[in-house]
Formats: sequence, structure tokens, C-alpha cells
Amino acid sequence: QVQLVESGGGLVQAGGSLRLSCEASGRMFSSYSMGWARQAPGKEREVVAAITWNGDRTFYADSVKGRFTISRDNAKNTVYLQMNSLMPDDTAVYYCAAESDEYSGTYFYGLWFDYWGQGTQVTVSS
Repeated sequence: QVQLVESGGGLVQAGGSLRLSCEASGRMFSSYSMGWARQAPGKEREVVAAITWNGDRTFYADSVKGRFTISRDNAKNTVYLQMNSLMPDDTAVYYCAAESDEYSGTYFYGLWFDYWGQGTQVTVSS
């Protein structure tokens, strides 16, 4: 079973930065793509960034492109989300996501995610 534990959320002013981390366990981390999703109050969860198993390709939702950067360290079983130029609309619970074993779950740029962490709150004040 895959376990995902996020950290790094918090309260930040608009224009500020935060870095989220997610440590994974339960299967060979370096074999799977990883992602980050978020869910704002009253909205559906959306994937905002993804990275392939070896880090050679990254994908972003239009809403975060140019501001967020996803990266991974396979030696540490950890994926990161660097968030810059944060805006109040970025306020949400952020979830780490791991690639599905069975092509099921949430689809994003050719990848399927169906493992989720417990989430970490990010609040951006204006």
C-alpha cells in the first residue's frame, strides 16, 4: 500500500513563496510518476503539477504554469512543489498524488493518479 505524507503548508501573504514536500513509501518510488493536486472550498480537486518517474518531464495546469515548480529526489523518496508568486486563489488543501497501478483515478497529461496523501493547508492572504 502506498503512503504519502505531505508537509510545508501554512499561511503566506500574496506574492510570497512556499515549498511543499511529500515523502512516499510502500512501493518503489523511483518507478512511478508523482503529482500535486489541490482542492479549494466548494470546488473539485484538481491536479496542478506532475512529474515523470525519472524527472525528465513535468506538466502543469495553466493556473500555476510559470509560478509553481515540481521536482523529485528519488534517493529520498520525496517529491516537492515550489510555489512562487502565490495569490489568494491558490488557497486550498494541497494533496500529494502517486501514479495508479491500473490506469484509473484522475487523469492528467497522460498520467493516472489514484493514491492521495492526507493534504496540507495552504492559505494565501491578500
